[in-house]
Amino acid sequence: MTEPDVRKGMPPVKLSREEFESRYRSQFVDPAFAPLKWELDAIVGAAWDAYSHSRKSPVTRKAGVGFADPDDELAVDWLATRTAIFEAQRRHDDAGATPRILVINGSARSEHTCPGEMSKTWRMVKLAEPVFVEMGFAVDILDLSRLTSEFGKYIHPCKSCVSTAMPLCHWPCSCYPNYSLGQTSDWMNEIYPLWVAAHGILIVTPVNWYHVPGGLKAMMDRLVCADGGNPDPTSTHGKKAAEAKALELKGWPYPRHLADRHFGLIVHGDSVGAEGVRRTLSDWLTDMHLISAGRFGETDGYIGYMEQYATSHRELDEDRAFQQEVLNTAKALGRAVKLARNGRFEDPGAELSDPDPK
Repeated sequence: MTEPDVRKGMPPVKLSREEFESRYRSQFVDPAFAPLKWELDAIVGAAWDAYSHSRKSPVTRKAGVGFADPDDELAVDWLATRTAIFEAQRRHDDAGATPRILVINGSARSEHTCPGEMSKTWRMVKLAEPVFVEMGFAVDILDLSRLTSEFGKYIHPCKSCVSTAMPLCHWPCSCYPNYSLGQTSDWMNEIYPLWVAAHGILIVTPVNWYHVPGGLKAMMDRLVCADGGNPDPTSTHGKKAAEAKALELKGWPYPRHLADRHFGLIVHGDSVGAEGVRRTLSDWLTDMHLISAGRFGETDGYIGYMEQYATSHRELDEDRAFQQEVLNTAKALGRAVKLARNGRFEDPGAELSDPDPK
């Protein structure tokens, strides 16, 4: 029997025009679009032309000074995100500017769509926020529930360019937008600068099946480019694998674009998985060379352990000890950032007391 060729690539996915049009028109099933048939026909025709000719980045300009190949064409979308990251890094490095904390709501739940009720995670975010404000920080809130409740918010999947060669993974990510495939409105273009500007990051998340919710995991995957990514796409002339491999084999420095920022974690569940998720998040952030805010800066626990879901908000109302742990986590992260900015190496939780010391 002939052994299969395990190195044979997957067949290309190329839709027929009929299938493409069927998928594209499915966005317009609302009867309100019926009078616009002629207009839609023209739009579908233009979309098919972009798809059939694989026009990923239809608007580009020459890279210019500061790139390995100044004459290489770069997408204006990518250049705009790069500029936003540079500005965020300038704010981060300004010793006279107000230090920033990025608080991330990892829950997909929202009262603005299904299920019609706010998440406990969001309540913890709003519990932590005033702690940072009172400590003199500027606070940015990244609410990942907007992925499920807001039109045009997407975090597209990571395409794992890094597994081919690290220099093929560009910082910021250059895989999106891909206009020919309709992969647009990528929220990561706004999220990257939020991480860069932050001096401290607090992630608050529930446990979903022993892991974080899908939106948070998608963001985590897309932050791989911050952990050794290539800031110059012209050095690989886009996504030319051979050039990226040659660069890596010469010796790649793996620049850690988010190094030395501090982080805190609040992970809550209702029955299982909280400790494992907290450890996974801590390992991930530490691997990216971020710094834990210490024992009080990482919290995991259960709200209404093994109780009914219907009473979970009441359980949070009554769990004063867990609420205090949330406050302690925020205080520990804030103190860790302040100590670091003052050049002091001390325990950020030294003055905090454990509300549940067992």
